[in-house]
Amino acid sequence: MNHRDPTLRRDTSRRFPAAALLALVGLLIALPCAAQPFAVHEGDFRIANFRFETGESLPELKMHYRTLGALQHDAQGHATNAVLILHGTGGSGAQFVGSRRTDDLFGGELFGPGQPLDIQRYFIVFPDSIGHGKSSKPSDGQHARFPRYGYRDAVQAQFRLLTEGLGVDHLRLVFGTSMGGMQTWLWGERHPDFSDALMPMASLPTQISGRNRMWRRLVMDAIRLDPGWEGGEYKQQPAGLRPAVQMLLLMSSNPVLRQKEAPTLQAADQLTDRLTSELLDSNDANDLLYQVQSSYDYDPGPDLEKISAPLVAINTGDDLINPPELGILQREIGRVPHGRALLIPADDRTVGHGTHTKAVVWKEHLVELLRQSQR
Repeated sequence: MNHRDPTLRRDTSRRFPAAALLALVGLLIALPCAAQPFAVHEGDFRIANFRFETGESLPELKMHYRTLGALQHDAQGHATNAVLILHGTGGSGAQFVGSRRTDDLFGGELFGPGQPLDIQRYFIVFPDSIGHGKSSKPSDGQHARFPRYGYRDAVQAQFRLLTEGLGVDHLRLVFGTSMGGMQTWLWGERHPDFSDALMPMASLPTQISGRNRMWRRLVMDAIRLDPGWEGGEYKQQPAGLRPAVQMLLLMSSNPVLRQKEAPTLQAADQLTDRLTSELLDSNDANDLLYQVQSSYDYDPGPDLEKISAPLVAINTGDDLINPPELGILQREIGRVPHGRALLIPADDRTVGHGTHTKAVVWKEHLVELLRQSQR
């Protein structure tokens, strides 16, 4: 079993941080929610001389994390009840717990007594991915000199957080939404024996291409081609951040929901102004640029056969980022030895791409996956 890294430091001064607005999901589900009384632990794991796949390195990479529940071990000392939950682009672990926007929609459906991931039974880890939340990111001071990170770097850092920082040598489940869903595919390939089950949400097991790449390029170009970006050394947020976050607004929700939210021209303009203002207040141009470009190394396609754990991939019929008509998930899932793909039709419960955080829509499939993968 791995020993704890001597660089591990914990910061417990903030057990319930203020909820951050999420670039892709927080704005989708603006329902009033009461906070859940989960006992959240927060900490920082610091990795000395972290080397990225580009060859660049950081003298110290900080990985911020939150946990619920207590870690359990079997007679041989191996972890038996750990669950890793991974967030999407622009988000953080706070979107799953400690956020008034999503507590009822996610944690309120999963973590309570008798629920699928009851924290009396499971030890749940929510890391802030590299470049996100309270983990190391460009806006900490390096700006555009921050190393170029990708999804494979994120998975490596998550693995080291678990094994060296938290003493977790095995996972009961890896669950991810959007970017976290894509990282879940990589987890299954890079660490095929580490987890009992995998559940990627709102993602496709293929290289970023087509419209998915195009909207990302539009976000990156809006920032990088703005003279006010100044090579990342701006003194105030560049004007290009506005069209960048507005592209997130365009891709995130579904047309039916947006029509209900904004049934008139005036209402649509007011909604656009409000959501744009919220995103501008909560985003840094360099951080967003890095977050969106970090998908450059994502391509699980060549190694899908290496995924040995039971896997259930779930998408929805109204996801503009992963539209079902592409047929990619249905075609590629046959290469995963114990893989299954589910498409949830669009209805009055789905909210486009952000349905991945609305657990009531899909939690029955999580229950079934946990049952089937039980040892």
